[in-house]
Amino acid sequence: MTDELSSEPIELTVDARAHGWRIDHYLSRLYSNYSRALFQKAIEQKHVLVNGVAIKPSRRLRINDRVSVRLPELPDQTVPAENIPLDVLYEDEAIIVLNKAANMIVHPGKGNYSGTLAGALQYHFDQLSDVAGQLRPGIVHRLDRDTTGVLVIAKDNRTHHKLSRQFEERSVQKEYRAIVWGEIEFDSDYIETHLRVHPKNREKMQVCSPSGNARNAKTFYEVLERFAGFSFVRLKLFTGRTHQLRVHMQHLGHPIVADKMYGGRAVLRDADLDLTCPKNNTESTAGSKSAILIARQALHAHLLQFVHPASGKVMSIEAPWPEDFERTLTAMRSMARE
Repeated sequence: MTDELSSEPIELTVDARAHGWRIDHYLSRLYSNYSRALFQKAIEQKHVLVNGVAIKPSRRLRINDRVSVRLPELPDQTVPAENIPLDVLYEDEAIIVLNKAANMIVHPGKGNYSGTLAGALQYHFDQLSDVAGQLRPGIVHRLDRDTTGVLVIAKDNRTHHKLSRQFEERSVQKEYRAIVWGEIEFDSDYIETHLRVHPKNREKMQVCSPSGNARNAKTFYEVLERFAGFSFVRLKLFTGRTHQLRVHMQHLGHPIVADKMYGGRAVLRDADLDLTCPKNNTESTAGSKSAILIARQALHAHLLQFVHPASGKVMSIEAPWPEDFERTLTAMRSMARE
């Protein structure tokens, strides 16, 4: 471990959610840009103290324990700034709220190092939190690449911690809008299942029995409008599992329109509005030469409600529909009037 440690230790007080956690697990969760092995080594070298005393990596934390840690400097791994336009819905000294565009990955990953939200944030803003690591500046939560809508960004680490806690405690209200295949039978209902990574495709999730690595997932849906062969729905998350809404709508038998991974089609064309819910995973031949309405999953993070980490006020921010989403709804409404 490098001798160049931070000159001043970071002081932390353990809250209720971390009661019973191992100290190495706790620190690696807070500072994901450092490995758990590094924290274990730091603990062994007595660079981490709990209540002023050196401890072992296996030490279990208690509420109100005082943790003091000195961290080594990491090499510069910042995301290159990219001049990508951003739709800012709200900004103050602590947070930025964006309406994320489609076809934008939130942070760099394997094979996707450019065109990310992280790069755009580096270009447009001078100050961003680095709690989640230098490759995820300010990023508290995420949306799938082709999901549009509300996303909150933290400008400093204190703000980031407070927002992250709200997401972990599930006190943040998240509402989505989706256009799905088929006319849903009930006006509203809950979907509650367990989800896990698909055994044959690690990029997908699947509904499964409550065992092993399965995680509980709960979604509320309400039908806002019905069309011939389609429904426009409000979706509310009670848990935040990967691809949860997309998997749940597929499980209900009403996959999200143009969701190739979970719905079988890559695009929706205007000629498809004459068709009923598809029985297979093939493209519509009837619409092969007609105009494309939407070419990514018709899922939009419409509303985000949270407590402002500085003022304590409840913030409720809505993102307007993207152009392709609005175009699809307009076409369906027009078809319904004919």
